[in-house]
Amino acid sequence: MGTSSGSNLPHQMLPPRQQLQTVLSLASSEPPHLSRSSSGIVRESPAESASSQETWPTSKSIMAKKTESGGKSVTDKVSLQDIARERVELVSERMLRLPEGYLEELKNGLKAILDGNGSQPVEEFMFLQKFVQTRSDLNSKTLVRAHRVQLEILVVIKTGIQAFLHPNINLSQTNLIEIFLHKRCRNIACQNELPADDCRCEMCANRKGFCNLCMCVICSKFDFAVNTCRWIGCDVCSHWTHTDCAIRDGEISMGVSAKSVSGMGEMLFKCRACSHTSELLGWVKDVFHHCVPNWDREALMKELDFVRRIFRGSEDTRGRKLFWKCEEIIDKIKGGLAEATAAKLILMFFQEIELDSPKSLENGEGGGMIAPQDACNRIAEVVKETLRKMEIVGEEKLRMYKKARMGLEECEREMEEKAKEVAELKMERQKKKQQIEEVERIVRLKQAEAEMFQLKANEAKMEAERLERIVKAKKEKTEEEYASNYLKQRLSEAEAEKEYLFQKLKEQESGGNGGGGEASQSVMYSKIREMLSGYNAPSPRVDPRSNQRNHFGSNP
Repeated sequence: MGTSSGSNLPHQMLPPRQQLQTVLSLASSEPPHLSRSSSGIVRESPAESASSQETWPTSKSIMAKKTESGGKSVTDKVSLQDIARERVELVSERMLRLPEGYLEELKNGLKAILDGNGSQPVEEFMFLQKFVQTRSDLNSKTLVRAHRVQLEILVVIKTGIQAFLHPNINLSQTNLIEIFLHKRCRNIACQNELPADDCRCEMCANRKGFCNLCMCVICSKFDFAVNTCRWIGCDVCSHWTHTDCAIRDGEISMGVSAKSVSGMGEMLFKCRACSHTSELLGWVKDVFHHCVPNWDREALMKELDFVRRIFRGSEDTRGRKLFWKCEEIIDKIKGGLAEATAAKLILMFFQEIELDSPKSLENGEGGGMIAPQDACNRIAEVVKETLRKMEIVGEEKLRMYKKARMGLEECEREMEEKAKEVAELKMERQKKKQQIEEVERIVRLKQAEAEMFQLKANEAKMEAERLERIVKAKKEKTEEEYASNYLKQRLSEAEAEKEYLFQKLKEQESGGNGGGGEASQSVMYSKIREMLSGYNAPSPRVDPRSNQRNHFGSNP
């Protein structure tokens, strides 16, 4: 692409990034789970046909569940299949009577299919898209009478871009109709009328919906990458191609540029739109010269990787050097090289290969003798360039030395801190060891005390048992003595009572009273017999604690 490729940089292809912030996550060329052909139309599976109504129930069941909560009758409700198949004006009249909530559910149902949340999202979308694409009544006259939501759904079904359903995307009805009819770019960030820039090439004329300002010539997709080697522009027709698509389809290869004077081969890009070739080394140099200050570390590594893959198959000296240089800088960046230094190295490399270009060789070796002053000037330039390169390398070495020195000092500080921590841990360990020994000593002391108390408890228990036996023996002896004394006392009392009764009996006998005397005498005899029988009976065990006494001295 040489020096002319600077006018075709990707940042002129798409609007600036700040204008795309509201649609970056909304607009895409197609749903991620659907495959597209080169014409931008979803391919239909051979096993599917328009008459296969049995495969459609999934979409109907989804819409039936979502319409149960509405207030309208079943005949008034509209499904995605109705919008795709029935006449525009009839569906529009029915949608005018539907509440806003139902229309939102209808849009959400289509979003779910595009997101792949249905049971068969690809098949459902293919059915809807086939219905829409095979209809001949969808033109500017009929679509003008369509309901707003109906038109948005038709556009989404045809393009596969669900960003048109987003509430923040508010396109006019005219623009939606033009997008549906391929008269306006479907890229929301572009929105140019088609064909863009009134291009009359075969690509723009035959490929419906293609925009040469923002879409790839090979895959017809668009994205929002700017200031990058991801896109390659043609020097002649200004059409754009993804670098990955060009590499995959063999549009980047070795060849002889028409602008080359030496006739040496180099890496060329062949535009599929106009079949013209453009050299790639100058294009890469221009992109890096204009855009490398704005790249961060990750972006720089990606761009170097793009260049490395572009020149992987290069057979010329400069292309091979660029390939090796990209690999070298990528490895250095992974090893910690700053992106600013890496950018300086690649720009300096482009200056070096510019001095070694075939044109310079032609002026030197093939053009005859060089004037002494020119030779001195060229030598001075080479020396200056070498000195500048040495200064950059020296600065980088100094930076790396300082970084290594700082790392060493940091390591030494960490080692000192670790040594302090080790000493503290040793002291803590010794302290813990002393505490453990003290606890063990206390435990041994407590164990000895426990054994002593256990021994004393055993002795006390034995003494208690001995005392209990003594008490029991004394108790038995006391009971026996008490019983003996009690019986002796009873016996003496009985003897006294007996003597008393005999004495009284004698007195009564001597008194000689008649019948009354006999009666009292018989009573007295009976009492004497009872007492004598009681004395002859065995004496019962007497409770020593009892205080009861029988006093025989009293008269009955």
